[in-house]
Amino acid sequence: MTTENQHQWLQGDLGGYLREHEQAVFDRLVTDVFGFNAVQVGMLEMDLLRNCRIPFVFRTSDALGDIRSAPEFLPIRENCIDLALLPHALEFSANPHQVLREVERILVPEGHVVISGFNPLSLWGLKRMFSKRKDYPWQGDFLSQPRIKDWLALLGFEVVGWDMACYAPPFSNLAWRTRFDFLDSVGRSRCPLPGGVYFVIAKKRVVGMRLIKPNWNKAQLKPSLLPAPTQKSDTQKKKT
Repeated sequence: MTTENQHQWLQGDLGGYLREHEQAVFDRLVTDVFGFNAVQVGMLEMDLLRNCRIPFVFRTSDALGDIRSAPEFLPIRENCIDLALLPHALEFSANPHQVLREVERILVPEGHVVISGFNPLSLWGLKRMFSKRKDYPWQGDFLSQPRIKDWLALLGFEVVGWDMACYAPPFSNLAWRTRFDFLDSVGRSRCPLPGGVYFVIAKKRVVGMRLIKPNWNKAQLKPSLLPAPTQKSDTQKKKT
C-alpha cells in the first residue's frame, strides 16, 4: 500500500473531487444496512461509516485506524462483521484474492461488503494507460467491475447492487475539470456513460443455511381467526 502518496493525492484538487463524490455514494449505500459491527478497511482520510446505523464501527489500515493491520490479514474473528467497506483496497493490494477471502471469513451470513474501485473502462482508466507518471493512483492495478463480480461469485457472494461516480475527466487542473462538471449530472441520470469509480455491493450467502427473521409486516391474530369448538360439551348444552 502507498499510504503516504495516497494521503497527499487525496488532499489535492483531483483527490478532493474523488472524496466528495465517493463519500456521497458511501453515505447513501450504508444507511440501510443493519447489524452490530461494521469495519472500514483502508482509505481512512474519509469517514465512510458516518451515516451507518450499526452501533459498533471501527476502521483499520496498515498505518492508521482503530486497528493497524494489512487488509490481507485482518485480526478479526470469523463471522462477526455485518458490514465491511473496501474503498480501493483491492487494486493496491499485492494479493486482492486474499483480501476478499478475509472479508468472507469475518462477515456473518447475510453480511454485506461494499467495494469501490477505479474503472479501467473509463476516462480514468485511459489516463492510467497513457500516464508516464506512476504515482498514486495511476500505479494501481485497475480491476474491472465484471472481474470483481466473478471473484465474489467464487467465494459464495451474491451481488445485490452497483453504482458509479466521478464521470468528469481526471484533469489535475481545476479549471479544466470544472468545465466537465455537467457530466456528473448526466451520469447520475443513469446515462450509459462509464464513471471513473464503480461500487459493488454484495451479500455473503451460506449454502444450506436459512436465516429466520421476524415478519414485522405480519398482521396480529384476529379474534375471528381463533379456532372455535366444533361440538358442544355437556356443560355447554342448554337445558331444554
